[in-house]
Amino acid sequence: MTANEPLDIRFTRFLLESQALKFGEFTLKSGRRSPYFINAGAFDDGRKIAELGRFYAEKIAAETATGTLPADIGTVFGPAYKGIPLAVSTAIALTGGHGVQIGYTFDRKERKDHGDGGMMVGTQLKDGMKVLLVDDVMTAGTAVREVVPKLKAEADVQIVGLVLSVDRMEKTKDSDLSAVKAVEEEFGFPVLAIANVREIFEAGRAIATADGTPYVTDEIAAAADAYLARYGA
Repeated sequence: MTANEPLDIRFTRFLLESQALKFGEFTLKSGRRSPYFINAGAFDDGRKIAELGRFYAEKIAAETATGTLPADIGTVFGPAYKGIPLAVSTAIALTGGHGVQIGYTFDRKERKDHGDGGMMVGTQLKDGMKVLLVDDVMTAGTAVREVVPKLKAEADVQIVGLVLSVDRMEKTKDSDLSAVKAVEEEFGFPVLAIANVREIFEAGRAIATADGTPYVTDEIAAAADAYLARYGA
């Protein structure tokens, strides 16, 4: 891996080496049968989650530099449970690697009525605060639609964007829009991904396993193409 490689290629190599990108046949929450699956549970040790946080931070810093995201984000919010390590590792990487002073916040599944109480852990939300959401993969946008009302119930925050690890580039069940575009239109903030599935498959054809064969074989690529021809947006 070299720093000169594009972000999507470096991130694809990380997904493959972490065994977070699986090939086979998987039934998704949507009921669709997919020939590939992104498993966020594979980031199961300190090295992997720290590296993942650095990828999120790199994407956020790049989008801040172009003006897509504001420079004065108050906190990174990750929805429980999978979003918790994402928010924490991203905030650490932004502070340590990019000199950005930023908080992290996540929600409880149930309101706590003792101790510090409340629904939120970490940096507490305040009126006017700019909040950036982070999540792993979005298929239908259900999690966003659950999270936004929770945040707005705590304070009059400004949600400035959502950063995903992978954009699956699939249309929703009830439209030809991708889940990403549907959420952008509904909520008015940008949805950004470190890489999209087409970039990942293209990169995977050029990245070799230990025995020299590409991670993404012609057979795997054909199955992915057929799936995206049916469900891709």
